[in-house]
Amino acid sequence: MAALGLIAALTATACSSDSDSAAKNDTNTSSSAAAQDNTKLFHEIYKQLVETDTSHSTGSTTVAANAVRQRLLDAGFAESDIQIFEPVARKGNLVLRFTGTGQRKPLLLLGHLDVVEAKREDGWTTDPYKLTEVDGFYAARGSIDDKAMVSALVSSLVQLKREGFRPNRDIVLALTADEEAGKDNGAKWLMENKADLMSAEYGINEGGRALLVDGKPALQGVQVAEKTYVTYQVEAKENGGHSSVPTPDNAIYTLSTALNRLAAYRFPASLSDATKDNFGALAATRGGPEADDMRAVAAGNASPEAIERLSALPEYNAQLRTTCVATMLNAGEAENALPQKAKATVNCRILPQDNPDDVDKQLRAAFADGGKLTITRDLDPAGGISPINGDVLNAITSLTKELFPTAAVSSLMSTGATDSKYARSKGIPMYGVSGLFMVAADAGRIHGVNERAPIAGLEASREFLYRLVKQLAQ
Repeated sequence: MAALGLIAALTATACSSDSDSAAKNDTNTSSSAAAQDNTKLFHEIYKQLVETDTSHSTGSTTVAANAVRQRLLDAGFAESDIQIFEPVARKGNLVLRFTGTGQRKPLLLLGHLDVVEAKREDGWTTDPYKLTEVDGFYAARGSIDDKAMVSALVSSLVQLKREGFRPNRDIVLALTADEEAGKDNGAKWLMENKADLMSAEYGINEGGRALLVDGKPALQGVQVAEKTYVTYQVEAKENGGHSSVPTPDNAIYTLSTALNRLAAYRFPASLSDATKDNFGALAATRGGPEADDMRAVAAGNASPEAIERLSALPEYNAQLRTTCVATMLNAGEAENALPQKAKATVNCRILPQDNPDDVDKQLRAAFADGGKLTITRDLDPAGGISPINGDVLNAITSLTKELFPTAAVSSLMSTGATDSKYARSKGIPMYGVSGLFMVAADAGRIHGVNERAPIAGLEASREFLYRLVKQLAQ
């Protein structure tokens, strides 16, 4: 009888084990199928958006916004949750409110639908408005900037909606026009005209840097600040005359002399905590004296010689100081006439800790024009620096450790401008991060010919952003 009892017990255990195993297999199969569906959804949205021309001259962000709207409606969002604002023709912006329980202030997810101009004849090896797979990459205009992140955010919210997720706060998704060109009809317009819709405790946007080194994720840089964007118009005026009788008063010479003085001028180095943090993390990806100089910057005890060595590299120089550079020229009226006018555009990127008015004084002093120049400026909002410590950075750090265990996390200041400046200027801390890891050379293709995104990196980025949004709203 004892033997029979043991056999019965073993049989029951085996049956139970078989049942548990079958249940686990069913769960794994279901989970795998769901993951495949979510990946498929991301790729469908990504392809649709990339192949929609949203350039400033010929495209329409309104078309893209309406395509996203339909995706959201199909996922079960109510029409009243989705609004499209079109300040001018072809410049549409979409705002979705994923209603939560209201326990916390909203989370803002920001992305832009527009792209930089692209023409096949400029050197593209593929059609810039057709998503093309090449050697493990997707090549197209906007394949990174910013349709990769936009597609990841949209597909993540669709997934959360289908899963029945109820956030503990409203999640506001704003997809905008005019980030790349125009500037007046996108995030700036929304912040000025729909401030109630855009209000948030903090937000996520592009602007971070996820760096691959030796094939492995090495650094997840989180943008907490950016340089202030300022454009100057510098104009010289003279009387002109016939070119056969030259005079000393030549508008082109006057302007050229001032621009040469600007080229020779260098603003002083200034280090924020974000810049120190980023140099410290970068040092781990470098070697030799360069890494030593970076560690000295991070520690706050870099010698003038170390700053000078790092400044010799344009990428590092732009991190260390405010920069102003001539970018456009327009002069003269005819080839046989002395110029009456010469005009230059000077673009400045001002460190967030530098005062734009102080920079203005330094710039005018650098020109040393003796009052011969007319100088005007167009100043973007100065957004300041988002808090380095907080829920967002803790969530980013933990998820990076989980999904990209070889990568360090640091804060950074981006030298380029993003729409985060408009949110920061309204008191909304913004954090730029995507989890889209790539080598520096591919990051350098953004805005250039043959922009491309690593396919495996896209899928990992989507998973990272899905988890990040969920973690920040539960």
